[in-house]
Amino acid sequence: MIDHYFTISQDGQHEIEIKKSRFICFMKRVYTEEEAKAFIAETKKAHWKANHNCSAFILGDHSEIQRSSDDGEPSGTAGIPMLEVLKKQELINIVAVVTRYFGGTKLGAGGLIRAYSHAVSEAIEAIGLVEGKLQQEVTLIIDYPQLGKLQNFLEASLYTTKDTLFTEKITVICLVDEEKVAHFIEEITELLSGQFIYEEGSSSYHEIPIASKKNR
Repeated sequence: MIDHYFTISQDGQHEIEIKKSRFICFMKRVYTEEEAKAFIAETKKAHWKANHNCSAFILGDHSEIQRSSDDGEPSGTAGIPMLEVLKKQELINIVAVVTRYFGGTKLGAGGLIRAYSHAVSEAIEAIGLVEGKLQQEVTLIIDYPQLGKLQNFLEASLYTTKDTLFTEKITVICLVDEEKVAHFIEEITELLSGQFIYEEGSSSYHEIPIASKKNR
C-alpha cells in the first residue's frame, strides 16, 4: 500500500468557452480500465451531438495504466495534453472527458492544446483535490484530569482526533500517519508521564482537502 495519494474530492464537471467553442470537462474517480471506458462511453452517448469527446485516464497506485484519446482532433492536441495535466497534478484513479461543441472558429494545434489543458486544469480547480493519507488508529485511555493537557497537545499538533468517549475513563481515538505512530506514542508518554494505556488499531486511508497543485 502507498502511504498517500492525490485525487479529486468528488466527481464533477466544469465548462469553459474559448472563441465560442464550449469545452465541458467531466471527471470521475475510477479504479479499473473497464470503469474508465464505461464512463467515456456514457459521456459520448449523452453528448452524441458534440464534435469531440476527448479523454484521458490514469489508474493504479503508481500510475501503471495511462490512456488518452483525441477522438478526431488532430493527433496529440487533446488527449495527451489532458493526460499531462493529470500527471502534473500527480492524480491517480481518475478519468477526464472533455466534450467540445465547435463554435465556428478554428483554434489551430497550439490553441487546441491550450484549450484542452485549461479545460482539465480549471475543472480540477473547481472540483477540488484531496490527499489520501494512510493513517493508523491509536486509542488512548486516560483519566479525566489528563484530558485538558491532552486536548491542548492534540489541537496544537497535526494529529487528528477521530472520536472521544466518556465512561469511567476517557477514550480518545487518534489518527496518525503510519510512519509517525512510534513517535506519537513517545510524545504522549512524555506528555502524560506514562500514565495512560494505548492500543494500536487498523490502518486505512483518510482524505484531507488540499489546495490546488497546478502551480507546482
